[in-house]
Amino acid sequence: MPDKIVLAIDPGRNKCGLALVRRDDAGHVHLMWRKIVPTEAIASALIEAADVAYYSMLVVGGGTTSRELVHRLRDAMPSVGILVVDEKETTIQARERYWEHNPRRGWRRILPASLQVPPDPIDDFAALVIAERVIGDA
Repeated sequence: MPDKIVLAIDPGRNKCGLALVRRDDAGHVHLMWRKIVPTEAIASALIEAADVAYYSMLVVGGGTTSRELVHRLRDAMPSVGILVVDEKETTIQARERYWEHNPRRGWRRILPASLQVPPDPIDDFAALVIAERVIGDA
């Protein structure tokens, strides 16, 4: 059975977070690529992700701007399946993923991670959480 690869998108009014994620035969989830792009540049980001690896599905967070984004995605890639999922609490979980990939240094190690806001946008990590919800269960 081949690895399952999905491209997850955390939609936003001005920017979108993307994460290309694969689940291997053993059930482990691997982040292959991630990026934050302006919403209007989503079509070129889909192509960039496809250059990294072929993905079988787009997984989109069901937030307030998801409906418009889904229409854009269908126009850009009509042959790829799109699944819209609940993105409740993805921001909180994305903060945790951010700190896992960017270990805290200096004074940041003293305060609990749950009390800190990452210094960089975390939309790509929110997309990672969305992907994990889908392929982690599949």
